[in-house]
Amino acid sequence: MKIDALIKMANQIADFFEGEGGRQEAIPLMAAHLRRYWEPRMREQIIEHYQNQGGAGLGEVALGSVALLAQGKPY
Repeated sequence: MKIDALIKMANQIADFFEGEGGRQEAIPLMAAHLRRYWEPRMREQIIEHYQNQGGAGLGEVALGSVALLAQGKPY
């Protein structure tokens, strides 16, 4: 999948979770969502983008969520 599409989807998911419970609560909730519902290839691509490009294009919540994924932290 193209990284631009993954960035767009991640930002849309972030908007949803941020609207549900605020920014700080949204980050781990979104990370858990990505872990559960995104294919491993999609997660690998977004993590690679985070590691190589600093997550360019990702909003604050999406960036924080991908950072948790990249660190392998439990949510």
